[in-house]
Parts: sequence; structure tokens; C-alpha cells
Amino acid sequence: MATVQKIALVFTIIGALNWGLIGLFEFNLVETLFGSMHIIERIIYAIVGVCGLINIGIYFMHLDETK
Repeated sequence: MATVQKIALVFTIIGALNWGLIGLFEFNLVETLFGSMHIIERIIYAIVGVCGLINIGIYFMHLDETK
């Protein structure tokens, strides 16, 4: 499970950095890298979203362990 957690964290960080670039500079790195391949862009966004949900679950599991 630790490997899945690390992969999810990496994708979540990549997603957060991309949103930071969009907010600060109006630069979408994913769109720049994959240009006209909209299906790949959507898949990447979906993966980042799922990884964010995994990280939320991990966060709440760790809260339960600290009690």
C-alpha cells in the first residue's frame, strides 16, 4: 500500500503545481505537453482527481490512528 500512497502523492503534487501555474501565470503545463491530444489530457486530470481522493482517505486513516 505504501507504493500506491507514494504514487498518489506524486500525482497530487503534480496536479497542485499545474493549478499553481494556471493561477499565477495562466500556463497549463498538461495542455502544453499534450496539446491536441485532449483524451490524454482528460485521462491525466482524472488520474490526478482519483489520487486526490486516495490522499483524502489516507489523511483520515492517519487521523483515526492517532486517537
